[in-house]
Amino acid sequence: MSMEIQEMAAQHVLLKSWSYQWKPLFRGYTDKTLYINVGNNEVMEKPVPPEVKEKFIGGKGYDLRLLWDATKPTTKWNDPENEIVISSGPIGGITQYSGTGKSIVCTISPQTDIVIDSNVGGFFGPFLKFSGFDAIEIQGKAKRDVIIYIDGITHKVELFEAPAEPIDSHVLGEVLSEMFANDEADKKNIGIVSTGVAAEHSLFGMLNFTFYDPKRKCIRLKQAGRGGIGTVFRDKKIKAIVCKIPGVKGNLNNVADLEAIQERGRRFNKEIRELDDKQCQMRQKGTAHLVEIMNDYDLLPTHNFQYGSHKEAVKIHSEVWKSYFTQGVPDGCWIGCNMACAKGVDKFKLKTGPYKGQEVIVDGPEYETAAGLGSNGGMFDPEYVIEANFYCDTYGICTITWGTTLAFILECYQRGVLNKERTGGLDLTWGNTSDALELLHQLARGEGFGKIAGLGVHKLKEYFIREFGADPQLMQDIGMENKGLEYSQYVSKESLAQQGGYAMTNKGPQHDEAWLIFMDMVNNQIPTFEAKAEALHYFPMFRTWFGLQGLCKLPWNDVEPANNAETDEPAKVPEHVDNYVTIYNAVTGSKIDKHEIIRQSERVYNFQRIFNIRRGYGLRKNDAQPYRAAGPVTREEYLSREERYDKQLKELVGVDPAKMTLEEKMAALRKYRENRYEQLLDAVYKRRGWNKNGVPTIAHLKEIGMDLPELIEVVTPLQ
Repeated sequence: MSMEIQEMAAQHVLLKSWSYQWKPLFRGYTDKTLYINVGNNEVMEKPVPPEVKEKFIGGKGYDLRLLWDATKPTTKWNDPENEIVISSGPIGGITQYSGTGKSIVCTISPQTDIVIDSNVGGFFGPFLKFSGFDAIEIQGKAKRDVIIYIDGITHKVELFEAPAEPIDSHVLGEVLSEMFANDEADKKNIGIVSTGVAAEHSLFGMLNFTFYDPKRKCIRLKQAGRGGIGTVFRDKKIKAIVCKIPGVKGNLNNVADLEAIQERGRRFNKEIRELDDKQCQMRQKGTAHLVEIMNDYDLLPTHNFQYGSHKEAVKIHSEVWKSYFTQGVPDGCWIGCNMACAKGVDKFKLKTGPYKGQEVIVDGPEYETAAGLGSNGGMFDPEYVIEANFYCDTYGICTITWGTTLAFILECYQRGVLNKERTGGLDLTWGNTSDALELLHQLARGEGFGKIAGLGVHKLKEYFIREFGADPQLMQDIGMENKGLEYSQYVSKESLAQQGGYAMTNKGPQHDEAWLIFMDMVNNQIPTFEAKAEALHYFPMFRTWFGLQGLCKLPWNDVEPANNAETDEPAKVPEHVDNYVTIYNAVTGSKIDKHEIIRQSERVYNFQRIFNIRRGYGLRKNDAQPYRAAGPVTREEYLSREERYDKQLKELVGVDPAKMTLEEKMAALRKYRENRYEQLLDAVYKRRGWNKNGVPTIAHLKEIGMDLPELIEVVTPLQ
C-alpha cells in the first residue's frame, strides 16, 4: 500500500464492527439479507421468509419487497427511511454461462418519485452473495462520509467514517482496490459501489460497480445508470461500499445440477465462437454495432429525437468505435461471459476537465452512449463522445439521461427559449462539443447553468416555463421524458409498439423492458393491437425475469442459433429460452417451464405497478407520452419525412393531403397517432389483467397468486 493510501486509511474512524455467521449458499440462495442503517450505525441480518422467496424470487423482486416494507407512501427520495437495495438473484454468480453477473439496484427516485430499478454488471452482486447475503438494504443518512466494508473472508461488516478518499469513481476505485487488497493478485477479489461528485449536484446521479481487470491491471466501471440512485447514495453520505471475498470457484452457488449448466454453457459458447462475427460482432464492438443499423432504419435519435438519421453519423459508426476499442482481451463484466461486450478505450488522453492530460481507460462507448452523447446532440466527433463518456462515468451521472437532457437543452437554445445570457455565456448550439463539455464540468462543480441542467428534463420544462416564459405545450411535446425519466436512445415515431414499450414501463422509458421496433416497424410481425399487446405482455415479463435472476439480457437474443429463423417464434429465440429454463432448474432444483418464467415475472411486475399506485402514480395518466415519441412536433420534422407522412394521411387517416395546409396535415396526423396510442393502452391493459385506468384487477392478482392483503388494500378503491 502506498504511503498516500496508508494516510487515507489512517483517518478512518470505525463506527461499527459486526460479525456474522456465514454458511455456504444452497442452490443459489443464502436465505439472508443484510440491513445497514448509516444514520444510527445499526447492522443486522434478516431471514428471507419462504413466501417471499417463492413470490419474489430474488434480484428486483427482493429489492421491491424490502423497499416496500421500509418506506411509507409519502416517503421522499431524500428522507432517511428511503433505502438503496441491491440484489443479484439465484442464478447470479454462476460462471458456466454467459451474462450471469448482473445485479439490480432499487430506490425511491429523485427524478420520478416512484421506484427506480437499474441493472448493472460488475462483481459486487455476486460477491455480496458469496459473502453470505442475497441482498443488502441501506437506510438512514450519515452525518459525515462513510464507507461500508463487507469482509466475506473474516465474515465481518464494518462501517467507518472516511474523510480523505476522493469521490470520483475512477480514482476512488483504484484507491480502495489497493487499500483493501493484500497484493495485486488480490484486487480481483474486491467489488466496489461508488458514484462521483456530479451526483451531489444533480437529480440523476448513478452508481458505478467497480471491478479489477487483471489483463489491463486497472479497475473498470459498470453503471447502474437510471433514475438518480447515485444522488440518493451521496445524500446518505455514502462514499463507497466495498465487498471482499477469498476468490471465485466453480460452484459457489452450490447448484442442484452443475453438469446441466455446463452443457448449456458449452453449447452457447460454441454459438458465440461460430456466429458472433457474422451476426452482431459483440466481442469486437459491443452494443456500438447498432449505430449504423439504427441510422439506416431512421431510428437513430438526432437533434433531440427530431430526426432518425444524419449524414455525419458515419463518423460514429461501429467501425470507428472498433478502431478505438482494445481488441483481443476478455471483455466480460463477470467471469465466464464469452459475449465479452464490455469494450473499452485504453490510454485515452483527456483534453479537458480536472484530469486533463491524464491517460485513462474509458468503458464503452456503448450504443446508448454513442447515440445519446453523439447524434442526439448533433455531436459527431468520436473523441468528444469518449471524453464525455469518461467524465459522465467518473462524475457519477447517467449517459442516457445526460444525453437526452443535453439534447433538450440544445433544442431549447435552437428555439430561443435559451440564449447566452441565460446559459451564462455558453453557446449551446447543435454540435458545439466544447461548450457541451464545459456544461458537463459545471454540473460536476455544481456551478452556473450546469447546476440547472442537473435538474433533468421533467423539472427543466417547469423551470423554463416559469423563468423564461417557454410555451408549455412545446415543452411538453419536445421534452423527452415520461414519469420523470428521460427516454433512452431509439426513435419510436414509426413503431406504436415501441411507444408502448417506453411509456408503459413501470419505471419510465428505458429500453431494457421492451425493444420491439424491429418486430413492429421493420418485420411487421405484430400488425394488430392484439398482437402488439401480446408482445407488450410477453417481452417486458421475460426481460423482467432476467432482473429477478441476476442475468444479462444480451446473451438471450443478440446472438441467435443458426436455425433460429426456422422456429415458430424466432423473436423469442426458443432455444435460448429453453437454456434459461434448464439453468434455473439446475441451479435451484425446481421444475418450472417457460410459462412459469412469465408467471414469476408477472407477480413482481404487478407488485411494482401497485407500489407506484401506493405512491400516487401508476395510473393511465402516468403512461402518457410526449408527442415527439409518436410524431412530428415541428414543421421541420414533418417536412423531413413529408412523403411518408402524406402517404399515411391518405392511406391510414383517409384524408387528401394535397388539399391541406401543413398545419392541417400535422393536426390530422397528431389526432390519428394519439388515438392509436390510447387504443394501444386499452389493449395492453386488458392483456395484462388491468382495468381501463391501468390498475391490476383483484381477479388477476388472485389468478397469479399475488392477492396479498397489502396489495388488495391499495387497488380496491380503484377497481
